[in-house]
Amino acid sequence: IDTLAAESPAETNYLYTTYHGSEDDVESSNGGVIVLGSGAYRIGSSIEFDWCGVSAIRTLRQIGKSATVINYNPETVSTDYDECDRLYFEELSGERVRDIYEKDNSEGIIVSVGGQIPNGLAIPLDKAGVKILGTPAKMIDNAEDRMKFSDMIDEIGVQQPRWRELTSVDSAIEFAANVGYPVLVRPSYVLSGAAMNVAWTDEQLKACLSEAAEVSQDYPVVISDFIEGAVEIEFDGVVKDGEIIACAIHEHIEQAGVHSGDATLVLPPQDLTAYQMERVRDAAKKIAKRLNITGPCNIQFVAKGTDVMCIECNVRASRSFPFVSKTMGVDFIEAATKAIVGYDTSDMNLPTLETRDRPKNFVGVKAPMFSFARLRGSDPVLGVEMASTGEVACFGANKEEAFLKSLLSTGFSMPKKNILLSVQSSLENEMTHSAYQLHELGYNLFATKATGEVLQKNGVPCTIVGYPTEKDGSDMTNALDMIREKDICMVVNVPTYESKRLEDNFLMRRSAVDFGIPLMTNMNLFKVFADAANLHSKGEISGLEPKKLFEHYQGETDADAWTDKDEFH
Repeated sequence: IDTLAAESPAETNYLYTTYHGSEDDVESSNGGVIVLGSGAYRIGSSIEFDWCGVSAIRTLRQIGKSATVINYNPETVSTDYDECDRLYFEELSGERVRDIYEKDNSEGIIVSVGGQIPNGLAIPLDKAGVKILGTPAKMIDNAEDRMKFSDMIDEIGVQQPRWRELTSVDSAIEFAANVGYPVLVRPSYVLSGAAMNVAWTDEQLKACLSEAAEVSQDYPVVISDFIEGAVEIEFDGVVKDGEIIACAIHEHIEQAGVHSGDATLVLPPQDLTAYQMERVRDAAKKIAKRLNITGPCNIQFVAKGTDVMCIECNVRASRSFPFVSKTMGVDFIEAATKAIVGYDTSDMNLPTLETRDRPKNFVGVKAPMFSFARLRGSDPVLGVEMASTGEVACFGANKEEAFLKSLLSTGFSMPKKNILLSVQSSLENEMTHSAYQLHELGYNLFATKATGEVLQKNGVPCTIVGYPTEKDGSDMTNALDMIREKDICMVVNVPTYESKRLEDNFLMRRSAVDFGIPLMTNMNLFKVFADAANLHSKGEISGLEPKKLFEHYQGETDADAWTDKDEFH
């Protein structure tokens, strides 16, 4: 494809592949490693996986191996023609990948750095005789297939929530009756929690099973006990021949039930006990050994009391790898790529299972960004299926400082004066503490009727306002009017499955998004925000003015930089 329209000799022609051609304009690369990219950007698969792909490509070239990329997204850095030795701008399908693999006589293919699309190709490629580098394809299947994974976890003695494979709707309802609602429905081979749902009743369970079976037609659907009030923990690691050579453990601020891609991550963990951390390390060792992992992996746990239960393992890079790498000060994907091709990593100063002081003297927090404002009519509330379209990570002297920096960097504005509170009745006493904290900081609190009555009974001064649907014949100021007139600076609306005023809650949340008013829909986030606002008022939080990356680079000396001055990584 002549990029200069025949007006002058072109050195940057784009070549296309075809069947039945008589000759090639370029010779086959005859070797090298193929890295499969992340494909189109969408919810659940975004620039985080492109970062991982680029890091793998750069590492391969740095150690002297030829790197070939197959990807079809022009937005990515991995499809810059100068990033790799050879770029195929082609679809990520089994047939196309096999064609390129055979034509270039490739050494093998890395499927573990581009997210779920490459990961899902591992089994068909392996069956076709393609060499998969890193974790064996059979073991990838054992991790992705929910039933095989759950069987394996039981076999190696790692604790997990009670579970059953879906064989019929009647057996699912029987299981739910035995363990008690809520239950979690989990399809196999999906990214970003697609068709994953929490069911609280028989009717909801039937609807969830129907959706999950449609999404995961070729692989099992598993139903498991959903642990309410648990904290979610993630383990990001690099493994070589079943032995963990690098790892990082981070926690979610939100309780289990919010998808990991939508959760606010804290590294190092601030609220986990030494016992919980050790249980995670012990389980991760057993899982990595049993799956014979080589390369990146992400293992997710829920913890409540003395129970630390494994809920999932991804034998690939996760979307938190860039955050973990930058917070720990070492590139986990570089280490994973070297492990995959058998290269030494002993000089990388990797944080191991025995490491206890990384990072030191600061905390990293990764906060999600959402596009609800562009999705007219969507409900801006979070669940087990991912909704975020981006993320921001910041460092701070403590969790509250890093959290507030991250929150403000997503476009959230600190409330100036008036805050509207409306939560489900089971959370009202829990909210009282943070509400009073904000009252002491000088904020005017407004609350819907049920929430306001509990706050007043508990001695928290607040003004009761009417529900959005109670406009007719009421003298009370309406919550929706206050939001639309921007008399409210922040809306806190935390629903649960018990919530009865579904329309009122939706109208408050949706109006806050439509009118650009900061919104919080999670109790744990609200608590951390109140603590951070308290420290901020005392002048104990610094550096809240965000800078653009290039502004930061301009003010940074060469001695301060941890990358080369010409490398924007």
